[in-house]
Amino acid sequence: MRILDLFVVASMPIMKVLMLTALGSFLALDRIDVMGESARKQLNNVVFFVFNPALVSSSLAKTVTFESIVLLWFMPFNILLTFIIGTAMGWLLVKITKAPQHIRGLILSCCAAGNVGHLPLIVVPAICREKGSPFGAPDICHTYGTAYASLSMAIGAIYLWSFVYNVVRVSSAKVNKEVNGDDSTRVMKSTGTGGMPSPTLPDQQKYSEPLLPSKNCSISVYTHELSFSCAKSKGTVKVSDFDKTWQYLRIISRKLNLKAIFAPSTTAAFIGFTMGLVPQIRNLVIGGNAPFHVVQDSASLLGDAAIPIVTLIVGGNLLRGLKGPAGICMSLVIGVIAVRYVLLPLLGIVIIKTAVRFGLVHSDPLYQFILLLHYALPPAMNIGTITQLFRAGESECSVIMLWTYGLASISLTLWSTAFLWLVS
Repeated sequence: MRILDLFVVASMPIMKVLMLTALGSFLALDRIDVMGESARKQLNNVVFFVFNPALVSSSLAKTVTFESIVLLWFMPFNILLTFIIGTAMGWLLVKITKAPQHIRGLILSCCAAGNVGHLPLIVVPAICREKGSPFGAPDICHTYGTAYASLSMAIGAIYLWSFVYNVVRVSSAKVNKEVNGDDSTRVMKSTGTGGMPSPTLPDQQKYSEPLLPSKNCSISVYTHELSFSCAKSKGTVKVSDFDKTWQYLRIISRKLNLKAIFAPSTTAAFIGFTMGLVPQIRNLVIGGNAPFHVVQDSASLLGDAAIPIVTLIVGGNLLRGLKGPAGICMSLVIGVIAVRYVLLPLLGIVIIKTAVRFGLVHSDPLYQFILLLHYALPPAMNIGTITQLFRAGESECSVIMLWTYGLASISLTLWSTAFLWLVS
């Protein structure tokens, strides 16, 4: 196909996304306030718990088989590569720009985690429906493109919540530790020996308290497991090996936040895999003659609502980057843009072409296109949710999202054209 024809095919889905994003931004304006902050949060919950899981499970159940699993093994590895390479580039960016401590986790996350969920679900099926698409019959292309993108969403959710969540958590913990250390130093200066407050004026007495009332005692960090241990205790408490193991497992589960890792979309992916891979369940649910095909049809109907609603929410969230000052240097924003829209796509082309040459990736052009697309996507929107959770770099995240998603319309169109030319 001619480059101009490929450019038109690639630009149409982006134009549709831009129109819905602009509508979401318009509805989120203070004068309109149809999609204000509270409304977006409620819609986000519905998408997170209902629409996304329905879309992922229904798409995977229709297309996943044992044969397809063998063919798609490279996708989890490919997304992992984007995280590893992006993290390395983000670390270099942090060192070069000397980014402040409280946004280092944000910079690493934005360079590592791309929007491998919603954007492929928007772009790929839309390209399949366009006249002149190089991927063959529109219906078959749409079905398999949605399945590939749903699998990408499930894998990306696991990597996102297991990596980005902990990176931001550790970064925010370091900042809080430094702040608490400074506060403790100030309190120590205002107290006397033995933890007793030094003489103060009556007005100041209520502002100074002892750090610890007892000598050499410590309190467990988990309030629901309140326990004291003192150095002067004459007796010792024996703890069984089973209790120690159980305690370690509970601590590890809190550190990794398994509840966040197994998000509804990830759980739905497991359900979709089970329905597709187990013949008995597949014959009951999948297909027009299946006795319970209404379950699959209802899930597909719910899933179809996910993409437009998510696009409207993204449009509303981008307005936050325009409100209020943000303490982030523009060199950091430019660095994130360069990593996500220049360096990663170029490396992605080398990686995927090398994998195809050595037979690691099969010859399906649609599958190759999605693998290439993983390297050219803007940062994941859930990074903003995670920064809100830890209150670390919220305003800076909004600025980065504003610029990266604003430029994504140009970048995605150009790179999609190049990728279509490479695989067609």
